[in-house]
Amino acid sequence: MKTLQIKAYGKLEDNLSFADITKPTVSKNQVLIEVYAAGINPIDYKIVEGALKALSKLTFPAPIGFDVSGVVIEKGANVTNFNIGDKVYSRVPTDFPGTFSEYIAVDANVVNLKPANIDFTEAAGLPLTELTTVQSFNKVNLKSGDKVLIHAGSGGIGTFAIQYAKSKGAFVYSTTSTKNLAWVKELGADRVIDYKTENYLDIVKDIDIVYDTLGGNYTVDAFKVIKTGGKVVSIAGEIDEESAKELGLNGVIRFILRLKSKKITKQALKKSAYYKFIMMTPSGNQLNDIKSLVENNKVKPVIDKIFAFSDAIDALVYQKSGRAKGKVVVTMK
Repeated sequence: MKTLQIKAYGKLEDNLSFADITKPTVSKNQVLIEVYAAGINPIDYKIVEGALKALSKLTFPAPIGFDVSGVVIEKGANVTNFNIGDKVYSRVPTDFPGTFSEYIAVDANVVNLKPANIDFTEAAGLPLTELTTVQSFNKVNLKSGDKVLIHAGSGGIGTFAIQYAKSKGAFVYSTTSTKNLAWVKELGADRVIDYKTENYLDIVKDIDIVYDTLGGNYTVDAFKVIKTGGKVVSIAGEIDEESAKELGLNGVIRFILRLKSKKITKQALKKSAYYKFIMMTPSGNQLNDIKSLVENNKVKPVIDKIFAFSDAIDALVYQKSGRAKGKVVVTMK
């Protein structure tokens, strides 16, 4: 079968190539998915560039890709919740990537039937984004009436997060560029802030939750806008001590991370605030919850651009450019 592989760490254009490998076989707890589409996420190009080497080093050539939609064509002896021919979607386990392939074997417990009212391309753009957002907001107990700030409202994460927060009854602030103001408003944001002409720090005050998708100074500044006792949940900021333990990092790395997160810890203490870095965990059950939201038209996938499988490297370069308005997807069929 044809697959995209990482040859070495470095530039996307120089360190990715297509290869022909043996089609995978399923274990007793897996399903074999014929891939129809694969979603692209920032983690994909970050892995190629070596940004995550400290957490997990690759052995080359290495597979790439985590989001997938397709059809079940084989299943293991223990799999009872899927049938041959089922249309499914999944965020595959972090240790077993490879969705930029014609076929992939996946543990059945991280797979779910795709929403019936969307196509394979739309379904492939959902899993990592939706699971990350749901788990982030679950961690801070998002509830109706909460005031939430979501940065980068036109991005892959932002477009889903706005819709999800609104489905829970939250009041949503979101930042975006001038050209996307009306569109982000249509997604459901209550107050859209044009970061080119406005400073969100002057507008957002005493809110309950910041969903930090940008990291850096945005993580530190989150504590300026939350109320005393507020919550900051991040997918791009520094790793907190609790998350470091959950990741099984050794004492030396955890010490380094404590030093790096010192400024955040100090700000959190000042505000009696809660801070948590989220590493998403694949879950078929949570995909089912999102399936219901999509089928009930509470949220909808937003696709920016679709690439053919043969152009997957170009798709990753485009994702890295930061111009995507929604999700970028590669289609095999």
